[in-house]
Amino acid sequence: MFKDHFSAQADLYAAARPNYPPALFDWLASLPGERELAWDVGCGNGQSALQLAQRFERVIATDPSAAQVALAQTQANVDYRVEPAELPSLPVGSVDLITVAQALHWFDLDAFFAAAYGVLRSDGVIAVWCYGSSEVSPEVDRVFLNLYRDILGTYWPAERRHVENGYKDLAFPFTAIEAPEFAIELDLRLADYLDYLRSWSASQAYLRKTGEDPVLQIEAEMSAAWGDSDQVRRVRWPIHLKAGRPLPAD
Repeated sequence: MFKDHFSAQADLYAAARPNYPPALFDWLASLPGERELAWDVGCGNGQSALQLAQRFERVIATDPSAAQVALAQTQANVDYRVEPAELPSLPVGSVDLITVAQALHWFDLDAFFAAAYGVLRSDGVIAVWCYGSSEVSPEVDRVFLNLYRDILGTYWPAERRHVENGYKDLAFPFTAIEAPEFAIELDLRLADYLDYLRSWSASQAYLRKTGEDPVLQIEAEMSAAWGDSDQVRRVRWPIHLKAGRPLPAD
């Protein structure tokens, strides 16, 4: 049974989660020998899959959450499948690029990497990434940390620590490819930013346990730090990326 932290708020997740920069997918698409098939693992509502579809002939996008996949935007060359990362319904040696966006820390890594080696072509590439805390301004970031650490600290799943340290402690049994630095940057109003905070797994866990929206506890302070609620602020999330090719066979 997979650890499902997002199906209950699938609608909010789809509306509030930031999209990844096109430059990231341009770089990823330049790496494999061919651009016939990409596999987007833990696809959620299809944010990465749609970007890959602009650069690859076909995309298989998989996620164990039917609620997430149901909200994905359809595309003619994207095949969405409800299935776990560790058991893909893909032919051996068929995939040019595997992507895992903000999801690797939920997987059974040994089983997933074995599956990845099975489906990757010899000149294929795998890329995994996550993004952690948002950056807005010193004033906004202080309120953010109050919610993140003080109010929700005990509500975060244990796997969150891997996001906090940028996947540094997670195994990655591939020949590393040096990657450029990428970041998500969006211009948001206060209401959009608060919805993003509500989409967190910890926020939803708090709501389920207490019946209260934790974001309401910092909303007034956040509003004061943000300024006019209609004011657009630049929000930045640094991306922590690992990319690699299959290790040579012994």
